[in-house]
This record gives sequence, C-alpha cells and structure tokens, in this order.
Amino acid sequence: MSDHFATVHWQRGEQPFSDRRYSRRHELHFDGGAVVAGSSSPHSVREPYSDASAVDPEEAFVASLSSCHMLWFLDLACRAGWVVDDYRDAAVGQMAKDERGRMSITVVTLRPAVRFAGDKRPDAAEIARLHHAAHEECFIANSVRSDVRCAPVIEED
Repeated sequence: MSDHFATVHWQRGEQPFSDRRYSRRHELHFDGGAVVAGSSSPHSVREPYSDASAVDPEEAFVASLSSCHMLWFLDLACRAGWVVDDYRDAAVGQMAKDERGRMSITVVTLRPAVRFAGDKRPDAAEIARLHHAAHEECFIANSVRSDVRCAPVIEED
C-alpha cells in the first residue's frame, strides 16, 4: 500500500467573494515538486472567473485515466517483447447525469494510437489484448467508484 499526495491552494487576495465574482484559479502542488495551474471549467463557471488555460478537475480526471492506462500498456508491451516508439491518446470524458440524476463524468473514452518499432510488430489482436490487460490493471480505472472522504482541518486564527 502507498499514499499519494496533492495539495490544492487557492487564495482570495483583494477580490470580492460574497458576490461570486472571484477567480477559481488555484494551484495544484504534487509531492515531487510539480505545480500546475488549476481552475474550474469554463463550462461550469464562465470566464473571467474560470481560467481556460488551467487544468480543470474534469480534465485532470480524464488525463489521470489516460496516463494510468498508458503506463500499464507500456509496461505490458515491454514485458511482451514489443518496442513502443510513440503513444498518443486523445481521451475524452463526457459529462452527463448519472443513474442517480447527478452530474458526473459518465463515460471516458480512451483513443490511444500506438506506434511500434522493429521488424516484429504486434497484430491487432495482440494490441487489443494489451489494451484490455492495461485497463484491467489500471489503478485509476479500478478506483472510479472509490470512497471519497472529507476530513476538514479546522484552523484557529
């Protein structure tokens, strides 16, 4: 078992708050030191209160699924003796009402295009097998219905 950390940080600064006219831009800090600009999606909160150039939670979710699948695919292909030269996935997540009537990402479609090197290359059946196995192993795909808990930290002034 392992723990994985991310810190999300937003500050109001001098902007108003009670009128809902505040920036949703924030920072996502990862334990390896990477800092990524985050924001609500302009589909949810109009600009300028959202920043379309930042990563929104829905995009991060889709990217997380795509990245996890790719990492497993690369590992499985390597173990099977295939040489991957290039992997590109134009993944898309669709927002809609789920079976409970709540808005959620109901479908994520991964569309990986993989280019192999060498004289011996996998056929379509082998590529499909590798993708199926990668999906089965993907930690994120296996976590989609995971329990999300909230344990607020109460800070005193």
